[in-house]
Amino acid sequence: MNSQFAPMANILMKSNELREKFLEFFEKRGHKVIPSSSLVPENDPSVLFTTAGMQQFKRYYTNPSDAPAPKIVTCQKCIRTGDIEEVGDDTHLTFFEMLGNFSFGYPEKEGSYFKEKAIKLGWEFLTEELKIEKKRIHSTYFEGKTEIPADEESLKILQEIEGLEEIKPQGFDDNFWSLGTEGSPGGPTVEYYIDGIEVWNLVFNEFNFINGKYEPSQHKGVDTGMGLERLLTVINGKKDVYETDLFEPIISKVYDELPLDPSRDVEYARIVADNLKASVMIANEGILPGKNREEYVLRRLIRNAIDHCDLKEYPEWIKPVIESAIDVYCEAEDFASLLANKGKIFEVVFEEAKKYSEILVSAEKLLNKKENFSEKDAAYLHQTLGIPFGLYNDYSIMKQTKKLSYEKFLEYEQKHQALSRTASAGMFKGGLADSGEQAIKYHTATHLLQQALREVLGDHVAQKGSNINVERMRFDFTHPDKMTPEQIKKVENIINEKIEADLPVTMAEMSPEEAKKSGAIGLFEH
Repeated sequence: MNSQFAPMANILMKSNELREKFLEFFEKRGHKVIPSSSLVPENDPSVLFTTAGMQQFKRYYTNPSDAPAPKIVTCQKCIRTGDIEEVGDDTHLTFFEMLGNFSFGYPEKEGSYFKEKAIKLGWEFLTEELKIEKKRIHSTYFEGKTEIPADEESLKILQEIEGLEEIKPQGFDDNFWSLGTEGSPGGPTVEYYIDGIEVWNLVFNEFNFINGKYEPSQHKGVDTGMGLERLLTVINGKKDVYETDLFEPIISKVYDELPLDPSRDVEYARIVADNLKASVMIANEGILPGKNREEYVLRRLIRNAIDHCDLKEYPEWIKPVIESAIDVYCEAEDFASLLANKGKIFEVVFEEAKKYSEILVSAEKLLNKKENFSEKDAAYLHQTLGIPFGLYNDYSIMKQTKKLSYEKFLEYEQKHQALSRTASAGMFKGGLADSGEQAIKYHTATHLLQQALREVLGDHVAQKGSNINVERMRFDFTHPDKMTPEQIKKVENIINEKIEADLPVTMAEMSPEEAKKSGAIGLFEH
């Protein structure tokens, strides 16, 4: 173990205790405890991941009768990709948990509440449940905008709270929340700060965004959010989120396994710990590294961790770090699936790390031989061999003392991608390229192939594309590993058995819904 790194001490409260205190506090006050929803939102293609506690409840603000209860409390797992480049400082995280209490359908729905109760419950939790000194807390409210009046109602409620000495007005950007999309809820906010750090945001949804304006809503609701990691930091008197029990064991393991210096490489250690923890959580959702949407985020996180590890040739170090990230959450009820999926998580994250490490080792051998470096060449090597711009640029600086332009690199990369798309439009287009007899036979064979793959590899296998013409058949599918010769042979045997059986083949046109009911498996979302 690196003797320069000393594990933290004097923890006043651990994460499990804080979660339980928050949920129990609101449950005792009539809130229904709802488990964290998936990190991948259901029926919401507008976002890649769940980014806030209210995401699974959005429809309840405009349709409160659909809500399972008028008052709800959660601790929601979240991923925010917009902050990935900021990770490594004292506050930004990729994966975090959001504590929140919610109310829907005020005042019609019995048991619902609005500003007064939400503000006073927040103060009560902070000062009585958590025993935070009142003088450490200040609050803010919405000062108003031309077309939206100041939130005088919240100001009056705050002024009535004994011990709250500082209340500040703030503008639209700070104290008004809205998705800004047609028909979405929005409203003024009240925020609680501890020692100058924002910890709790109370949103009062009393408007709907209609035709570019904020119109009064028929139904009013409460949506609050408080970052578990940030609150834990403040309670324990720590200076950053990495000094809590949610990160310290992982950081410690990073220093154990990697040649990073705690006096010099703090940012790198934080990035590795954050990116791998987030990778564990995404892989736990059944997502595999790839090129599209959530798959790309997972791949990027794993590869970014490798880029900052200072040990590219030996990816085995990643296993004990993953183990530590899983152990941190093993006692929390909403994370029980981590233990159940532990083997798969190891496999998915490690294999991507190993693959990328091999790319980097080969890249360094190639770059050691190069003498001339350019943005155009960097884009070509990134597209063809996966060599990251950062590594290429490091060699450019080292060999010809020239720092390359990332903006120019992106321009060349976009041109290269456009050329690749054009070139592949014919030969590699998806689906049935012609309707000849041979192509139709190949198409039938893809159905046999998919079923055989699922029998041999598992039900996670799903078709991701195909190209079929008279010359050949291409079939793309999801699977984290390279198939073994034994697995390939088994798949071939299953298909050949079906072909030799000479089963009758029929074709029928039907809607996607009818196809699903018949047991068909396919890319229905496309």
